[in-house]
Amino acid sequence: MTYQSLNPATGQLLKSFSETTDIELEAKLSAAQACFQTWRHTSYTARATIVTKAAVLLRAQAGRFAHIMTLEMGKRIAEARGEVEFSADILAYYAKHAERFLKPEKLNPSFGEAHMESSPIGVIFGVEPWNFPYYQLARVAGPQLMAGNVLVVKHAGCVPQCAMAFEALWIEAGAPAGLYTNLLISHEQSDRVVDDPRIKGVALTGSVAAGRSIAARAGHNLKPSSMELGGSDPFIVLEDADLDHTVKWAVWGRMYNDGQTCCGAKRFIVVDALADAFLEKFTSALKALQPGDPLDEQTTLGPLSSEAALLQLLAQVDLAVEKGAKLVLGGKRIDRPGFYMQPTILADVKPENPAFRDEFFGPVAMFFQVKDEEAAIALANDSDFGLGGSVFTRDIARGKRVAGRIETGMMFVNNISWSDAELPFGGVKDSGYGRELGEMGIQTFVNKKLIRTAKLEAPV
Repeated sequence: MTYQSLNPATGQLLKSFSETTDIELEAKLSAAQACFQTWRHTSYTARATIVTKAAVLLRAQAGRFAHIMTLEMGKRIAEARGEVEFSADILAYYAKHAERFLKPEKLNPSFGEAHMESSPIGVIFGVEPWNFPYYQLARVAGPQLMAGNVLVVKHAGCVPQCAMAFEALWIEAGAPAGLYTNLLISHEQSDRVVDDPRIKGVALTGSVAAGRSIAARAGHNLKPSSMELGGSDPFIVLEDADLDHTVKWAVWGRMYNDGQTCCGAKRFIVVDALADAFLEKFTSALKALQPGDPLDEQTTLGPLSSEAALLQLLAQVDLAVEKGAKLVLGGKRIDRPGFYMQPTILADVKPENPAFRDEFFGPVAMFFQVKDEEAAIALANDSDFGLGGSVFTRDIARGKRVAGRIETGMMFVNNISWSDAELPFGGVKDSGYGRELGEMGIQTFVNKKLIRTAKLEAPV
């Protein structure tokens, strides 16, 4: 596959990179395996020293890391800085809490004594996407390195400079050779890495198709895996919602990262009483967004990550309209250099329309009007995805009840799906399995070993 930096705001090629050769790949995997043999025995304090240093360096160099990200995948610069800071927060969080999360757990058997111990399992292979180039890496690196595992990572082909900057971060932080390794490898090589007996687990964030392929391969090899895949999150607006508050979250939830977010708000499900007012305010707010250079602090609408991403999204919208959807707003490419698309709203999307089941990975919102709360819940659950979702209401108890009935891995009342270092992140159905972040995020790739002792006497 091609690894190249291409500025989405201009279409300009910045730099191309050669793939890792098979000989180089073998050397890197051998180094990772050798590193694990010593890293697994290091103390939590020793591990935390390096992981904490990486967090400190990220914060100290936030401007540089953010600039690379904005140039490579078009994230607006303020959002890019925020991602760097959040990535540092994740590393610092696991450096502080990993030992507590993995401490031996005392059990109470019917006779004798017993406890559970946690130990690392080996070299973990990460396959990560471009939309959050550092965050996606940090939320794997933080818990796994602190657990005593080591990482080899295949990042997306369009963010090689972000990938290499993150690898260099660990070297600067004092990591031993092989602790964190970036791989510029092909899909064929990636399959071989999953098959390699030195790899003991696989963590992927990506598309449903990629998840099915890698999960099947990991399963064939009897290796644990975690899959954080796509989403089409419902954004439910009940009749008692605070409209202005709700619309602000709607815009943020759909347009953060220019809509290129797996847990972004994508299906806006609004009850009759507020439907017209919500759509009017939501449409006006999206119209007001101004495209521009993502390095300019004043820009409110950045580009999509690539020409291919833009063309795919335009094709999805065209097909949705062809099959009966109403184009309320946008739907076209913006006439300027780079990969910019108008903020778009689709309405009247029926279940037989392909758009009803699609994930729109960009500035496209689907609007649905329903008669009441029950209809909103039914529509929210009528999806192949189950990552996150939101419900907006002035009645918090009601919001919690509705949230409890939605078939997702996460639900949010009066805000939108988002991550915090201390909270588990993940979904169900086609959105994947496993959880990242929080205490659950460090448990996937450790051996939970039972140790039971009894008195020194022969069995009867």
